Amino acid sequence: MASSPAPLAERLRPESLDQLVGQKHLTGRGSILRTALEQGKMPSMILWGPPGTGKTTIANIIAHTLHYPFYTLSAISSGVKEVREVIEEARK
Repeated sequence: MASSPAPLAERLRPESLDQLVGQKHLTGRGSILRTALEQGKMPSMILWGPPGTGKTTIANIIAHTLHYPFYTLSAISSGVKEVREVIEEARK
């Protein structure tokens, strides 16, 4: 059985800051986020906001650009075991 294609939103998700629409004060030339990515020195940060505002997309772009592993978890459907596995993987 063939695997189903990724959801449309996932297939159309921007893969670089240049493809991202909006948030230019954070992602545009000379911005703190773009400068950190260009220098390869990403500070710790919390991405906060309502659904659909680009938090996961920005996190994915950071991870892809800096070659960091990227894991997604749902606070609703992820169990303690899954959270512990991701934390353990992050410690490596």
